[in-house]
Amino acid sequence: MSRYDLLVRGGTLVVPYLGTVRADLATKDGTVAAIGSFTEDEAETILDATGKLVFPGAVDAHFHLGIYRDLSVDAAEETRSSLVGGATTVLSYFRTGQHYLNKTGPYGEIFPEVLDAVAGHAWTDYGFHLAPMDTAQVREVPSLVEGSGVSSFKYYMFYKGFNLSADSRDAKAFTMSDEYDLGHLYQLMEAVAAANAATDRRVSLSLHCEQAELMRLFIDRVRAGGDPQTLKAYSDARPPLTERVAIGEATTLAKATDCAINLLHLSSGEALAAAREARVAMPGVDMRFEVTLHHLCLSHDSLPGLGGKVNPPIRTAEDNEALWAGVLDGTVGWVASDHACCLEQEKGDELWPALPGFGGTALLYPILISEGMHKRGLSPARVAELVSANPARAYGLDGRKGNLLPGYDADLAVVDPDLEQEVTTDLLLSGQDHCPFEGRKVRGWPVATVLRGRIAYQNGAVTGTPRGAFVAR
Repeated sequence: MSRYDLLVRGGTLVVPYLGTVRADLATKDGTVAAIGSFTEDEAETILDATGKLVFPGAVDAHFHLGIYRDLSVDAAEETRSSLVGGATTVLSYFRTGQHYLNKTGPYGEIFPEVLDAVAGHAWTDYGFHLAPMDTAQVREVPSLVEGSGVSSFKYYMFYKGFNLSADSRDAKAFTMSDEYDLGHLYQLMEAVAAANAATDRRVSLSLHCEQAELMRLFIDRVRAGGDPQTLKAYSDARPPLTERVAIGEATTLAKATDCAINLLHLSSGEALAAAREARVAMPGVDMRFEVTLHHLCLSHDSLPGLGGKVNPPIRTAEDNEALWAGVLDGTVGWVASDHACCLEQEKGDELWPALPGFGGTALLYPILISEGMHKRGLSPARVAELVSANPARAYGLDGRKGNLLPGYDADLAVVDPDLEQEVTTDLLLSGQDHCPFEGRKVRGWPVATVLRGRIAYQNGAVTGTPRGAFVAR
């Protein structure tokens, strides 16, 4: 009987916070067992990584399973796409209200339904961030932390007062909540901070920062100016100023409540500047910053049609470079996809009814390696920190996910750093029928993805059957 289950031979291991090392990696019972030099007869399965970089599997920390489609279908098709990009764990947002399951009620009843719908369909491991939408759900925070394996929550600042995503002024019908305002945010922060103080885990609140009242004003102005059907018009209607003001509100309340926060998908240079200023002004607040692939790489003047409509909007090339500067100087904690499968028929050719969001999980390692490592000089270890180790640490997965050290889950992305691919929709193995990154040439692509010691994706195709599991945090 072989000593190990899987032996990854001949590659360069990328170890977050440490660097790279030429070594073999051996797995046993789903975890990393040893790093060193081994012979082929010591393992049942050999994965040749000669000339390749071996990264820890990415932790895609911003995902939306089932937002526009059936949860089970989305879990099967979109986590399959994650494997293409080297992601082995996804953390999906879920809330009650319109979209998702289109209902409200106690998470004690609804969350088991969510888990049942995903079980047996996911190709990656998965967890959930939950959004308490009313006061009764806020009271569930302690039980969700202690009994349901949920250590991160969410508040959508642009829902406060108006449901502008559908250009409707009836927020309560959309959120199915009571008062979804700054008072709700304050009491939610109090609950999250109390849960954080009561456990040795990091319990945090993630925030979508756009200020609703300002958005109402700017949307009305854009529409009064001729209602152009462009992504630039959408950005003008939800400008970076709305991010800056919301960041100010959120960080002020975080300081008042001692709540650990994550500022999600910072989309502009102005938003990043506001986040930096808040960190300097409030050094005692645990605040961490996220950017997405699309806000790093896409600009509204380079995308035709409305397929790139997303919240917050796609900005300018100057904003792209400002965000990359934040990645390079360490201000940005992690990069995620904000993956939300949205079919082309849901976009159409009218700006305001078009649904926001699109997929991108299959591009996590490819974009960071191509645009970050090759083009801008990020070290391989820093790439691994941005898409794997840092989100794992932020969301209660450190010690299990996000590293290659012995004892961690054997989640791996074997990357050919020089493999050039042109992005096509078919290449990404998603259920989505379009991709805003279509035609982009990328250098560096995973050739194999390993989930808990077993090859799940290799040479452009998934292998076996879905075996992803819920990860309690």
